[in-house]
Amino acid sequence: MKLFDSHCHLQDPRILNKAPKLISTALDSGVLNFAVNGVSEKDWHLVKEMGEKYPSVIPCFGVHPWYVAEKSPSWFSTLMEFLETTPSAAVGEIGLDKGSKGREIDFYDQIEVFRQQLELAKELKKPASVHCVCAFGDLLQIMKDIGPFPDGVILHSYLGSAEMVPEFAKSGAYFSLSGFIMPMKAQKAKKMLKAIPSERILLESDAPEALPNSESGSLFLVDEDPSLPQEFFSQGRSSASNVSIPSDNQSFTSRDASTLPKDMLNHPANIHNVLDYVATLLEISKELAELSYRNAVQLFSYQGSKLPSE
Repeated sequence: MKLFDSHCHLQDPRILNKAPKLISTALDSGVLNFAVNGVSEKDWHLVKEMGEKYPSVIPCFGVHPWYVAEKSPSWFSTLMEFLETTPSAAVGEIGLDKGSKGREIDFYDQIEVFRQQLELAKELKKPASVHCVCAFGDLLQIMKDIGPFPDGVILHSYLGSAEMVPEFAKSGAYFSLSGFIMPMKAQKAKKMLKAIPSERILLESDAPEALPNSESGSLFLVDEDPSLPQEFFSQGRSSASNVSIPSDNQSFTSRDASTLPKDMLNHPANIHNVLDYVATLLEISKELAELSYRNAVQLFSYQGSKLPSE
């Protein structure tokens, strides 16, 4: 089985020093590529270095809406420079956010920064990975204004309505699914998933965020995760199902993620849990892995990419 992690943050300071092992474990599990998304000027160099070091990493550069207020006066020229000097790179993470955290950032500033980056992605014929929280109407209007996007726009961790899927797809959107879909009501999630065209579905881990709501015994653990008892790592294992649990922690492996520490880190290999959940709702299994992988390879096979079109 081959999987493509269409959106993650392996440069995140919580896991950066663990990235070599995270990538190795995920590769061994069948995850062949990782689209690693920067969030601000401060981490673009880390993403670039990761792309240079690992053939499996697709670097992506962008200003996330949460970091719009921190951008420098030269942010856009710096972004263009990173993209010009890194032909294998895509654009991301960019977007709009009216949620609890996004409300702290002026929405007009978010729109201005988002539009500039989206226009740049279209001009460079690169896909853009988009974060959207409580702003799907605004996002759709902007995509209609600027689009269509023949080179793709990834709606990462998509949690929008089923009704909006056709309009987004018409503009060139792909729909990437992460562990964040699992707390949704199953009926609503199934309706939304069924609306997504098969050639537009992607899977992602969003690591170290979006821990799947699964029994912990099925999850890959991030080594030395400070939210977990250190006994789990004493034998150098990577999965709770393989760990000898001390008596006071016997119940851990049967817990679902809703009872795990809220700040528990997500491993990129847990994209397998996302695959299993989405495949169950769509009533397909092996086909989803093949579909999502093929879609991601096609999307990330732009000029200069590490994934030349076959």
